[in-house]
Amino acid sequence: MPAQIGEGMTVWTATPEVSERQKEQVKSILAACGEELYVAGEKYIDMATAVNGSGPAYVFLIIETLIDAGVHIGLPRAIAEKLVLQTVIGSARSVKVTGKHPAELKNMVTSPVGHH
Repeated sequence: MPAQIGEGMTVWTATPEVSERQKEQVKSILAACGEELYVAGEKYIDMATAVNGSGPAYVFLIIETLIDAGVHIGLPRAIAEKLVLQTVIGSARSVKVTGKHPAELKNMVTSPVGHH
């Protein structure tokens, strides 16, 4: 689904007969859907499908649950949606931009006693 808005992730491979020029053409076509990643072996295609093919459903479930939790505690739905969407976008970008492990970033915003 994210590919429909240019934010997808495509993992692909090619046989040895495919030229570098052809690979570059494929790369530019796939980049129109978002990011692309060439892998050397076909074995990685099924693995990637398990992660990023189904992954959006899990992210949508987390978003839905956080929004519903916000509404449950009294936030208007529009406010809960705005807060949650920016939280998810900002969190994902933090992992990408900082290069830090998600657990390290998580530990930066949580504490053992439940407050900052």
